[in-house]
Amino acid sequence: MRKFLRFVKIEHTLFTLPLIYGGVFLGLRQTPSVELLVLVFTAAVGARTIAFALNRIIDREIDFRNPRTAQRELPSGRMNLREAVFVLIAGCMLYFSSAVFLSAFCLLLSPIPLIIFIVYPYMKRFTVLAHFGVGLGMSMAPLGGWFAVSPSFGNLLPAVLLCLFTIMWGAGFDIIYATLDEEFDRKENLYSFVSRFGRNKALRYSALFHLIGFIALASLFFVSIHTWYALPFLLIAGVLLWIERIKAANVDLAFFKINAWLGFTVFGMIIVGAILK
Repeated sequence: MRKFLRFVKIEHTLFTLPLIYGGVFLGLRQTPSVELLVLVFTAAVGARTIAFALNRIIDREIDFRNPRTAQRELPSGRMNLREAVFVLIAGCMLYFSSAVFLSAFCLLLSPIPLIIFIVYPYMKRFTVLAHFGVGLGMSMAPLGGWFAVSPSFGNLLPAVLLCLFTIMWGAGFDIIYATLDEEFDRKENLYSFVSRFGRNKALRYSALFHLIGFIALASLFFVSIHTWYALPFLLIAGVLLWIERIKAANVDLAFFKINAWLGFTVFGMIIVGAILK
């Protein structure tokens, strides 16, 4: 079980799960049932499993050549391709069955995130915009939560603003993560802001994307939150983004720990707004 959990990096769910429930409470028109919250959770776990399994399967040869990733389950041989495909199928079953029980609208839209999950691992082979593929994949989390409780395209502005924040946040921290592979990506002719523009310039782009993301989050505050009690959460989110910038050299701190706190901070802002509006 530990092998399978390591394979899909289950701890990375901490980045997106608060945003999924953020989308739920942002689009909420009534108190959610326990059943709905459980279905949203299982859909999230299924989607996260699909995304990571596809990424690991598609990139297994690149991971084998990269000293940093050579010890991952597939390139190291601790897991074979058949087992990886089994994990992918299990994720699909969990994801689609959850969508069936949520609503016909969710089931209709459910293939869209999968298309993104398939495309974005290939993007680094031909475009520096691959970082936005990561952000776009993450942005399916709040949008999925929104559609789970508000199955229509009406009044989408709050969801769009939360998605824009997520895209820019994800692209920005993926650039930070890419600094670990600067030399390898150049050698393999893989595209990233770091390999194409150099570390310092890439980090400046990352800072710009995080600034745009914070502006989107601040816009969400003024458009939808409607209570000053949530303002401290917005300010803390800004501080965490700033700390992520100045601690970019410490990827473990910037990428894993700060991002986990940031997701829950954004969720805190949304839920305070939902309770007190």
